[in-house]
Amino acid sequence: MAAHDIASVEVDRTKHVFIEFADGVTATFELAPLRLACPCADCNAKRRRGASVSTLAEAKPEEITIREASMAGAWGLDLDWSDGHSTGIYAFERMRAWIDDHEVAAHVTRPQINPG
Repeated sequence: MAAHDIASVEVDRTKHVFIEFADGVTATFELAPLRLACPCADCNAKRRRGASVSTLAEAKPEEITIREASMAGAWGLDLDWSDGHSTGIYAFERMRAWIDDHEVAAHVTRPQINPG
């Protein structure tokens, strides 16, 4: 089992994306930070130039929503955002790295390890 394997995914189109990884770690991503972290080539290029990825997510984060959500095979999420963007696939491996490396804000819980 890899750290990024998932047990479940729940998408609340107006609030958050919740992922339970197979090792028991859970992450709840609020929508605006998730939208701003879009991994697509266009959004990556905008971030490198210092340009806005989503003016709606930046200016009115409470208004960003997910219009459609679907699995991208067994390895990620395909999200269609209310600001019209729909090209980024959110790979579970990448999302796990975001929380492990504290790159994208998320509420994270980790299972307690009982000492032997």
